Amino acid sequence: QTFNEISGYRPCSWKLALVSLGTVCSGGFLLLFLYWLPELSVKWTCRTVALQEARLLLLRTTDEFRTWFRIRVCSLSVPGSDPLGFPQPPENWPNGWPMRSLPTLLLFCGPQVRFFVHHNVRYLWSAESQSFQRLRALDLGRPFSALHAPHGAGLPRGTQDYRRLFYGTNQIDVQVPSLPKLLIREVLNPFYIFQVFSMVLWSLDNYYLYASAILFMSLVSICSSLYTIRKQYVLLHDMVAAHNIIRVTVYRGPYETEEIFSTELVPGDVLLVPPEGLTIPCDAVLLSGTAITNESMLTGESVPVTKTALPDPSRAANGLLQDPTYDPEEHKRHTLFCGTSVIQTRYYSGVARFSTSKGQLVCSILFPKPTDFRLYRDAYRFLLCLVGIAGVGMLYSVIRSEPVGRIILESLDILTITVPPALPAAMTAGVVYAQRRLRRERIFSISPQRINICGQLNLMCFDKTGTLTEDGLDFWGFVQAQDGRFLPPGQDLRSPALTGSPFVAAMAACHSLATIGGRLSGDPLDLKMFEATGWVLEEPTMEETSRHDQIQPTVVRPPDRGAPGTPKGAPEEEEEEVGVAPQIGLLVQFPFSSALQRMSVVTRTLGEKRLTAYMKGAPEVVGSLCRQETVPENFSAVLESYTQRGLRVIALARRRLESKFTWHKVQHVSRDLIESGMDFLGLAMLQNKLKPETVPVLAELRRACIRPVMVTGDNLLTAVSVGRECGMIPAKGKVILTEALPPRDGQPATINWQQADELPAPEIPDKDSKQVSYHFAIGGRSFSVILEHFPDLLPKLLLCGTIYARMAPDQKTQLVEALQKMDYYVGMCGDGANDCGALKRAHAGISLSELEASVASPFTSKTPNISCVPDLIREGRAALVTSFCVFKFMALYSIIQYLSVLLLYSILRNLGDIQYLFIDVAIILSLAFTMSLNRAWKELVPQRPPTSLVSPQLLLSVLTQVFLSLGFQVGAFLLVRGQPWYRQQQSRYCGTSESRLTKFWNTTHQTSHLENTTLFYVSCFQYIAVALAFAKGRPFRQPTWTNREWPPGRPLATDLFLGALSRSPQLVCVPYEWRLILLVLVLSNLVLSVSLEVRHGLILLDAMAPPTYSCRRQAPPRAKYKRLAQELLFDPEWPPQPRTSTKGRGPPAESSA
Repeated sequence: QTFNEISGYRPCSWKLALVSLGTVCSGGFLLLFLYWLPELSVKWTCRTVALQEARLLLLRTTDEFRTWFRIRVCSLSVPGSDPLGFPQPPENWPNGWPMRSLPTLLLFCGPQVRFFVHHNVRYLWSAESQSFQRLRALDLGRPFSALHAPHGAGLPRGTQDYRRLFYGTNQIDVQVPSLPKLLIREVLNPFYIFQVFSMVLWSLDNYYLYASAILFMSLVSICSSLYTIRKQYVLLHDMVAAHNIIRVTVYRGPYETEEIFSTELVPGDVLLVPPEGLTIPCDAVLLSGTAITNESMLTGESVPVTKTALPDPSRAANGLLQDPTYDPEEHKRHTLFCGTSVIQTRYYSGVARFSTSKGQLVCSILFPKPTDFRLYRDAYRFLLCLVGIAGVGMLYSVIRSEPVGRIILESLDILTITVPPALPAAMTAGVVYAQRRLRRERIFSISPQRINICGQLNLMCFDKTGTLTEDGLDFWGFVQAQDGRFLPPGQDLRSPALTGSPFVAAMAACHSLATIGGRLSGDPLDLKMFEATGWVLEEPTMEETSRHDQIQPTVVRPPDRGAPGTPKGAPEEEEEEVGVAPQIGLLVQFPFSSALQRMSVVTRTLGEKRLTAYMKGAPEVVGSLCRQETVPENFSAVLESYTQRGLRVIALARRRLESKFTWHKVQHVSRDLIESGMDFLGLAMLQNKLKPETVPVLAELRRACIRPVMVTGDNLLTAVSVGRECGMIPAKGKVILTEALPPRDGQPATINWQQADELPAPEIPDKDSKQVSYHFAIGGRSFSVILEHFPDLLPKLLLCGTIYARMAPDQKTQLVEALQKMDYYVGMCGDGANDCGALKRAHAGISLSELEASVASPFTSKTPNISCVPDLIREGRAALVTSFCVFKFMALYSIIQYLSVLLLYSILRNLGDIQYLFIDVAIILSLAFTMSLNRAWKELVPQRPPTSLVSPQLLLSVLTQVFLSLGFQVGAFLLVRGQPWYRQQQSRYCGTSESRLTKFWNTTHQTSHLENTTLFYVSCFQYIAVALAFAKGRPFRQPTWTNREWPPGRPLATDLFLGALSRSPQLVCVPYEWRLILLVLVLSNLVLSVSLEVRHGLILLDAMAPPTYSCRRQAPPRAKYKRLAQELLFDPEWPPQPRTSTKGRGPPAESSA
């Protein structure tokens, strides 16, 4: 986490004295205030000093939340200043003393190193830069040679102890807070402090029963919250600690080894990975050998991943290998990540340790980024407005002629009435119920607060392979190339005539498959291509591996003679050709890289002296690395003909290496030297079918005005074909291919526009048409160029960009961020393989993977198709509308009660203890928590729920209900006082005598009178009326009558309860004719409330309808993408004409060379 503000402080005595005095005078409230605002707690108690002298730091984040953190600076005595160096003895160190004991002795006499820890990350003070720097290990800025030479021989015990002083134990420690600590943290929440204040106030006003009921509900809420929070900590702790401590073997020198616990590892340790594998206890770079890992914990890749050794420049022949700088992301094929499982190793492997990616993942779970949603910001603003309204009531209570103590109690009581204490719990009820319904649909969430945000999604990004299409691939066919031309296509690779062909050898040898448990495992594409050849893969046995023979290769060969597919009685020449069963040994493997879009292997065929390299990958990339005379002239046309059918096309090539590339030298050669000057062999086509759910789900999203976008790593034209097949691109839609070229030879960056369809005269869509009928298709390289050199043009392309192909994982994340900057609410659905960054960054990320990598995604669907997307959006819309309904209802509840209390204050009266209890428990809580049970509407509609509580339509709805409630309460209040029997005794019109209990309540609470009884009944029905008015059904929720748990659906129970309450001592008996009048009043109130809200709902739906961009719309929309769409309607130069180019700005003069 980065900070743009960091200040140093030291405690100040006179400031501490003033704050202590203020704490005593305020009864501790000042201390609470400073606890909630850490920046003021530091500034009011400390003085500013330079960072090198600071004992306290005040940090502020650079994100939009601008969060403050108070950090304490610590010091550490160590015999040195370089964390990755070696212990330095002092000048008076006795000769002959072992260096092993140096770190322990110098703990008390060594130099002081200052540091602080924030979010489990340590920052050290740097005297050179005069700033705190993050503690780094061997993960960045280290050349390959440094990892192999200084750090590749192992560490002595003394050096290991020295480095552990800086880095601590090698353990991801998720501490489970104790119950007292959690309790204190929960109770000091402002909400519960307000609850305590309210209960004390009510008790002072003799409302003991009501205060006791609220205390009981608060304790239940606190216990439930503590149980949930502690359970989450325990689950995360158990998940992390499952493999936190294991025994590993490390080098203590070139030949000495030692077995230690994994918690004792430090950066620079070299550990041995046994042949049977283990769970890696740290992030590490592979120094020798190969390993097959399962990285599902971090990346979601369910297939085994082959890791190869980091090249050693010192062992390269004639300096053929450069010395690049190691980067974990760029060189992840040489990196073993913490928490991943090594399934199998080839040869014993040395590993150098550094900081972990698993730790970063756990930190992102422990310290998540706050969710910024407009609803929550507006809710706080609305609460401030309620506090302002309470201030008016408090002022009114002050100006009355009553004792001072009574005035203070009643004025503060107004504040507790206006700000409803149960609001936070009622607001989260809808989200909790939606999460429960999603769980029934096999959709699980680790971030429930994002369910509300799902209701606002208007753009959905989809990965292609495994998401829109099936996981499995079917081999479709192939076409070989010979002498610079394509041969006729074929489908059967097991034909005897092809057994010894270079094309089949390339398909059989160029892969990263491994035998695990007696079965071939690996990438599905590699598996399908290898199975199509019918060849056999043989790996060395465990005995061969244990001999440290690093040159024992894996062998692939055709099936044995006589196997099915080998014809009998073949001609003699053919039999001789077929009889030569080539056995190919795989010497070196350069695994597939999504950045390079290719992989290659170096092999040796039995009986041949020279080595052969095979390569496969994206056709465009492979073709560019082949000799041009071997690439057919119609390469692009043939490739386009297959990709337009939706086929996945893989190109193959080979190169017979020169004699200087010997068996030993190729073990340390750079892949760039191998993957050049290749001979083009041909194309292999695989078919990836759409999932049955893809087309109907995308059609449903389009009907709901939710824009679908494809983000894939596949070929551009293949993606366009799949986009048309699934309906993402309409039948009449025009696809414009966007090819961006970076600056070169002094020329500026250029974008070439090309029509994807083979139409003689492409037509540009009419500007007056309501639907935009052109779609941009952009490749990953072009996207990077546009992002860097065409920032002004990028929003226009994103507005109508539908296909994004050849996208690297970081480019997917950049795309999501760019769309969010245009005010889109972006969802991302992927299979978890290379989409983790985009899944985390999107407003709603949905992982279709059932693996542990789903912990990085807010939502995980156990249904492996995109049918979960509409379900999630429907529930999100229902939860969002429920949050609005509950908030409006709770606001009206507080204002209605506020009006009742003010009217009673005018005659020196108030509501009774039992009346408050009945209103809050029997009516408000039951209504608030059950009105959230309405299920989501069965289909998606084009409208979206509102996002703001301060929109004119919603404010008009609330104000209308407020004035309506005020009118009926004032009318009933005045009407009862004007009745002819108002001044008579209760016994006159009810035939009963006043009991001693009634006299007690009347003298202590001043509640038993006609005004109280009238306003109580009217207000109770007003609560039910606004609940009925605000409990909306269509188009986002099921109708209210389908909610069987809602109390208004059970009027008999409510009527019986009111009848029983009418006998209570806090209500008086009223004449029968007045009861009829009250019935007419409350029914009229109900009809008007529901009718006005229905009218406002129709107005709101019209406001939420998708805009029809025309000249009649005067006010520009707030969303950037909507404003841009309006502007482009009147731009005569947009969209660009096909077969044209757009030039960027010229390169800077200093960089033109």
